[in-house]
Amino acid sequence: MNEANNNVRQLGIIAGRGMYPIVLAQSARAQGVERIDVMAFKGETSRAIEVYADAVHWLRVGQLEKLLNLVKACGLSQVVMAGQIAPRNLFHARLDKRMLGILRSLPAWNAHTIFGAVADELRGVGAELMPAGLYMQSAMPAPGVLTARGPTPSEEKDIALGLQVARWSSHYEVGQTVVVKNGVVLAVEAFEGTDKAILRAGRLGGDGLVVVKLAKPGHDMRFDIPVVGLKTLKMLKRAGATALALEAGRSIVLETERVVQQADRQNLAIRIFNKEELIRHDDQPED
Repeated sequence: MNEANNNVRQLGIIAGRGMYPIVLAQSARAQGVERIDVMAFKGETSRAIEVYADAVHWLRVGQLEKLLNLVKACGLSQVVMAGQIAPRNLFHARLDKRMLGILRSLPAWNAHTIFGAVADELRGVGAELMPAGLYMQSAMPAPGVLTARGPTPSEEKDIALGLQVARWSSHYEVGQTVVVKNGVVLAVEAFEGTDKAILRAGRLGGDGLVVVKLAKPGHDMRFDIPVVGLKTLKMLKRAGATALALEAGRSIVLETERVVQQADRQNLAIRIFNKEELIRHDDQPED
């Protein structure tokens, strides 16, 4: 069921890198949103977003006060975060006083604490941060195999191990992506992001990698949910991956048809697993 409110005429998109903000804007427009205001970041957001928005407001990463003022001035009541911001910005960007104050108040820095605090600030100016899947239900595949071939028995074993490790490690705010080959865990995603974790595994293991990507139990679906697209497939090919596993209902596949076509050209298996299957891997890995 689509979570979109069909009565909403205006949507704000806080746009990071990649195609996700663009696809979201296209989908929201197709579902009846009349006005789209984009908060875009210099050096991060693609200027292609200007084609799909009524207004694009440019700011630097770390300018939280300006962001909140723009959201309030635009009269936005619903906002969606879409697209990543380079992790280095947390340590190297010039953060304004409001953003610095938030960071200093947090007991730990991770996607949930930082973006959760930003969501509270947005609520303070009258805007609700909505689930990242808003208007994106058509890009959230159902369980099954998307590609021409499914995983081999060996790849299925590596998927099972990847699921187990990802479920365990996610409690420590790492491990949204786990890369396995022949029963060996080659990489667990940390702060560097999915692409670099995949490439790191490729340097270690070479061809035949299996990549598992999923949200942690109790994940806040307003931000940082698993998203893959054509760029992800390029990283998978470069690293030598042969299988990708994602969770149904909690993963977004951008430009799904093109992704599947490209995966078939790469002989990459993409399997979408269901919640019941995931629960079977909740125990910690054995010693």
